[in-house]
Amino acid sequence: MRYSNRTTGVSGAPDSVGGKAVYKLVRTSRLYEQIVQQIEESIVKGDLKPGDQLPAERDLAQRFGVSRTAVREAVKALREKGLVEAYSGRGTFITDGTTQAVRQSFDLMVKIGQPEGSTHLAEVRAILEPEIAALAATRIQDTELATMREAVAVMDKAGHDPDAYIEADLDFHLALAEGAANPLILSLLDSIVGLLREQRLRIFQVPGGPERGQVHHKRILEAVERYDPEKARQAMREHLDQVRQDGQATPGKQIPGKPNPH
Repeated sequence: MRYSNRTTGVSGAPDSVGGKAVYKLVRTSRLYEQIVQQIEESIVKGDLKPGDQLPAERDLAQRFGVSRTAVREAVKALREKGLVEAYSGRGTFITDGTTQAVRQSFDLMVKIGQPEGSTHLAEVRAILEPEIAALAATRIQDTELATMREAVAVMDKAGHDPDAYIEADLDFHLALAEGAANPLILSLLDSIVGLLREQRLRIFQVPGGPERGQVHHKRILEAVERYDPEKARQAMREHLDQVRQDGQATPGKQIPGKPNPH
């Protein structure tokens, strides 16, 4: 799925003024449910389509005449329904609902399969991601390359902030999947994002784990920048091997600052 850069208005009302949607003021004790209902109606009518970006939280609050808290709760409910997805630094986008269903199935399968779940995840990544990297090296556009570079820069500066590092790490891999220009590939990788986040949190606590990951991220980026599919494939294989080894290590004691590289 290619996410569009355009921001689309949402409304339960069919009328418009000056090309802009007219919104109903929300007057109910459960405000967020009314917001959810209006956005759902817009999706059903086709006014909002997969890939469309929702307006910013502040803008939505003004349009619906509610607090930002109500909007936040509405977006959370829409995410739980699989109708929207939020991407760090990029915004909230309408989805087709399929990814969330697949994600929930994967999450449940891995939890049921514990302790084998992490092994199953590693095997799936080993099958998918080297070929994703190779394909992206032949198709990637400047937009995805810019996102990958930005993600690497954020990880370099993340220091002892696991949330910043992990979100940038996920952005890196999702941008690579976007670069493959195949919506099914992006949907598959996006469906295991929750599992990847948990895996990266464990690795972040391993001394030197983030630094080792960065070495491989930069090698992958360099190969893709050179449009070299074989080097991109090999760099991703080496990265996943590093992830597997760090994932099996015993997490070190968390201390302020960057983990020691050795």
